[in-house]
Amino acid sequence: MSSAFSRLLIVIVTVASTTCQAAPLLRVCADPNNLPWSNQQQQGFENHIASLLANDMGMQVSYVWYPQGEKFFRNTLNAGVCDVVMGVPSGMEKTATTRPYYTSSYAFISRQDRHLAISSLDDPRLRTLKIGVHILSEPEDTLPPVYGLISRGLVRNLVGYSIFGNLTEKNPSADLIRAVLNRDVDVAVVWGPLAGYFARQSTVPLRVTAIETDPRNPALPMIFRIAIGVRPQDEALCRRLDAEIARREPEIHRLLAAYGIPQVSTMPAVQGGN
Repeated sequence: MSSAFSRLLIVIVTVASTTCQAAPLLRVCADPNNLPWSNQQQQGFENHIASLLANDMGMQVSYVWYPQGEKFFRNTLNAGVCDVVMGVPSGMEKTATTRPYYTSSYAFISRQDRHLAISSLDDPRLRTLKIGVHILSEPEDTLPPVYGLISRGLVRNLVGYSIFGNLTEKNPSADLIRAVLNRDVDVAVVWGPLAGYFARQSTVPLRVTAIETDPRNPALPMIFRIAIGVRPQDEALCRRLDAEIARREPEIHRLLAAYGIPQVSTMPAVQGGN
């Protein structure tokens, strides 16, 4: 074997060894069409937060794309095809969760030219308005503000839109926001990040007002801490993510603000989902 060939072989082996030592992957399961959270172009705020934390841990993000739906966790994290799911309620029963990295609330959203500025479930004007709400796939599952409206006898005022929307559309969960813009409903009740992001993107001025409590039922949660979902057995990964979330808290909050995400600074100890 010639010395030139030997040197070339050493170079090839060295390059192959370097390739094999590439950064470990942080596999993230996410919806490919769900702004402001995530999309396949990685334009969502959850995409940016995942990259920020992974880089800090010396890892590279690798996505497993799967549409949000009732079988999402069963077919993603629980099936072992990824390591984390961003944006889950702190304390969620389906998975273990990290420390929360933001807190938000449900909100009313309406066109500014309607001059409604509704912020309470007890506002008497709601009795004469069409109220857009998100509905879940299971009839027995009701989002907290929707339950609050139904308990006030406003079920006939409600216009339901699937929280998962039409998957062939761009950002299908935003159907409810489009209903407000198109005057199909007078006002809508929606999870704050969705309302805040699309209000900022809209060419039609929209008003977003937080719903932080239900005066008739203070135990009904309207505010939620949001964390990262991990498998219960991945305790080491959870601890590493906790440490980076704590360290990167200022950057994460600035990123959320840039996306228009409403953030609640203080809240009671409540757990639940969006």
